[in-house]
Amino acid sequence: MNPVNLLKWSACLLLCMCSSVSVAGTEQPIVLRTTTGAIDGTLSLPKAAGPVPVALIIAGSGPTDRDGNGPGLRNDSLRLLAQGLADAGLASVRFDKRGIAGSAAAGQIEADLRFETYIDDATAWLAMLRTDNRFSKVSVIGHSEGALIGMLAAKAANAHAYVSIAGVGRRASDVLRAQLAPALPAALARESARILAALEGGREAGNVPPELAALYRPSVQPYLISWFKYVPASVIKDLKMPALLIQGSTDLQVSLGEAELLHKAKPAAQLVVVPGMNHVLKEAPLDKERQTRAYTDPTLPLAPALVPAIADFLRKAAKD
Repeated sequence: MNPVNLLKWSACLLLCMCSSVSVAGTEQPIVLRTTTGAIDGTLSLPKAAGPVPVALIIAGSGPTDRDGNGPGLRNDSLRLLAQGLADAGLASVRFDKRGIAGSAAAGQIEADLRFETYIDDATAWLAMLRTDNRFSKVSVIGHSEGALIGMLAAKAANAHAYVSIAGVGRRASDVLRAQLAPALPAALARESARILAALEGGREAGNVPPELAALYRPSVQPYLISWFKYVPASVIKDLKMPALLIQGSTDLQVSLGEAELLHKAKPAAQLVVVPGMNHVLKEAPLDKERQTRAYTDPTLPLAPALVPAIADFLRKAAKD
């Protein structure tokens, strides 16, 4: 959940899709052009003829790229998800967030970034996909922090369906508070609680201890303030489209309780617990060593129940 390497955006968006250069298999580059630079992505197409359903895949927090990887953490989870969906007859787009990997030039000053930056970018991607006659229905798949971004973008763009993978029900500050309180020495835990309370109240906090600067440095506090005001369990109530909530049973970062909060807020949503799936969508027991391997081994396949659950849901939603 920690927002790191967060970089600036600017409000006006120009849309452009570049798909003239084909890469291996059924994948093509796709680009969202903005006034602050290009946001690069990958379009995965199935072999099926005619208009097909397409899903926008939104990565989680921090410097996570379109494939689900970050510094020192290569697992290819989102690339494997896109490939699995293509095999199931569904198209998808996944992209590097502003300031990350192929979209590095689209980010500039960290202090200018807001959570709404990512919402607006995702909304723009959805608007672009809706104009492409290769696609029938346009849906959203969000992972972790991307689940909340996707939830808000799905509402703004009137997406056809919404999928949350490892999305939380509480606001991010409450999740951080629960994670940090038992992990920090008492004095730092009190400082963290003070800072979180200020940010939740819409105020920047001063006197950040050096030990907490990675989380609460002054330049990232405006982003945290903009993020903390959203409560996913409240936001999901406003979604009118079909919704699928997916949670892995061995996820050490997000508990099943978070998915249950979302389900309680929107009982019409379908809740699927994937046995043995961890936070990066791989099979892993509740064993630290094997969990670590799942985060860093791209050869490990996805949990086998994940893609069928999403594909069945999206296919059914596309027929409605």
